[in-house]
Amino acid sequence: MNTLLKNLTIKNNFMFAAVMSDKENCKGFLERALSMKIDHVEISTEKNIVYHPEYKGVRLDVYAKDEKNTRYNIEMQVLKQPALGRRSRYYQSQMDMELLAKGCEYAELPDSYVIFLCDFDPFGERKYRYTFRTACEETKKVSLKDGRCIMFLNTCGEDEQDVPKELVSFLRFVHADLKESQKDFQDDYVRQVQKSVTHIKGSREMEERFMLLELLMKDERREGRKEGRKEGLKAAIEMLQMVLSKFGQLPDSLLETLYEQEDIEVIKNWMEIALRAQSLDDFISKM
Repeated sequence: MNTLLKNLTIKNNFMFAAVMSDKENCKGFLERALSMKIDHVEISTEKNIVYHPEYKGVRLDVYAKDEKNTRYNIEMQVLKQPALGRRSRYYQSQMDMELLAKGCEYAELPDSYVIFLCDFDPFGERKYRYTFRTACEETKKVSLKDGRCIMFLNTCGEDEQDVPKELVSFLRFVHADLKESQKDFQDDYVRQVQKSVTHIKGSREMEERFMLLELLMKDERREGRKEGRKEGLKAAIEMLQMVLSKFGQLPDSLLETLYEQEDIEVIKNWMEIALRAQSLDDFISKM
């Protein structure tokens, strides 16, 4: 068995995605994170621990939906990132764009949650859970009701009285090092997850996938930043094209304009226009 795999805890992105690929594990996590009961969840396994050759990218977040069609995007964060808020914005836009591309109307867009499980305090307020929803600055009587929620879970929280003890037990398990993570946390769900971790470490298939992931990530780093920017630009243009396709077939002149654009900020601006546009002519007039 690969020595590195044996030494992983659930806070490792690969291990977390593997554990949460199990429906019951993901359901239990969401129930604790959101403090609500969920009947069942479906995991988009084709999006978890997957390498995309076209984009030279490895996806290690968890994408799921429940019986109410609510969508969830979950990601482990071990190192503090400078733009987690904007990263969450990107994830939510990805979910919406995918649904719109499949013909979903704005009124039909389901509720969505982006959840970051952080092994650090992202806001320094010592809360186990930070929940963000769109609010009106002028009056609390008005609600946007856009169905979006962004949540940050913090393994280093201190406000035990404000969150369920089951969530605290799980977050402490996530924060633990290899030796400590194997102790009994006096919680049935944590025991269930511990068994999953042990099973994954003993799986030849998961060992091979982990080794492949290591090789792919090394290849990614060798590609360099310049290539990465080029591929990112291509991916952004393709997503924009996908969103615009809801208006029908795109003229060749527009496609040529899109693919000639080399400024990612311009593409992002066009994406925002496309999401608000009522027609293709409306989009073109506002480009």
